[in-house]
Amino acid sequence: MIKSTLKLVAAIVLFASCNQYEKAPSGMLYKITHGSGNAKKLEQGQFVKINIEYKLKTKDTVLSTTYGVIPVYFPIDTARLGKYTFTEIVTKCKKGDKVEFSLSIDTLVKMGAVQYNEIFKAKDVILGKAEILDVFADVSKVDADYKKETLAEKNREINNIKAYLDKNKIKAVQSPEGVFVVVKEAGDASNKIDSIKIASVYYKGYSFDGKVFDTNIKPNDPSAKPFDVKVLTNSVIQGWDIGLQYFGKGGKGTIYVPAMLAYGPQPNGQIKAYESLAFDLEIQDVTKRPAETTAAPKK
Repeated sequence: MIKSTLKLVAAIVLFASCNQYEKAPSGMLYKITHGSGNAKKLEQGQFVKINIEYKLKTKDTVLSTTYGVIPVYFPIDTARLGKYTFTEIVTKCKKGDKVEFSLSIDTLVKMGAVQYNEIFKAKDVILGKAEILDVFADVSKVDADYKKETLAEKNREINNIKAYLDKNKIKAVQSPEGVFVVVKEAGDASNKIDSIKIASVYYKGYSFDGKVFDTNIKPNDPSAKPFDVKVLTNSVIQGWDIGLQYFGKGGKGTIYVPAMLAYGPQPNGQIKAYESLAFDLEIQDVTKRPAETTAAPKK
């Protein structure tokens, strides 16, 4: 009798839990937990700031998240709310609300949104969560808020690098922008890297856990060549433009680059979103950049 009662109670609790979720027109299951206050529902023309996260249900693996980094900003366009995605029900939300939703991999495949692979497998589910952080009436306020968030993220990264260097007893010079430079050999002081030079560089790029993602330092490969960098021309990540200027011809060292001075929120090959990076550098040569010429207009 007791066991039967417990099973009945469990079934009722499970049923009630399932009923907390609503179904969007596309079939997406979602649940909104409203925040405190008397905020109005989101409207056409507003701009919303949210944190959002997606993870696989079976492996509890986070696919992407903005929690702890820079939130997402986007305009509310009621004509383009999306289908089988969080934005489908965004106008039901208010500032301070939290949303949970689930997306079937099988449904996403049928829609052409993803393909089955080693990550997305049949019958799996993506669990999502989002939080409405703020609402703005015009884009100028969005820009101002985004700049604050960007600065805060960069400062977090700088502090994390400082902690890493302290923990590993690495002494480095911090540039005004936030790049940390370890100069093992400064190189030729009379031939330093600057904005009118080309630096021929051997390098090894790796994550802070030591995983190498790119290198042209190949001792047993006679075909390996240095990488030529036109400094301060946006041809490389900002961290390189800053760090290279601490060296001259023959210089060697390591630079530690905050993610926001590297690839920021955009993953790049083996590099994760918001991943700070380290580079070992060897400056083979520093040469003067040829003067750029422009063709004379035709008469």
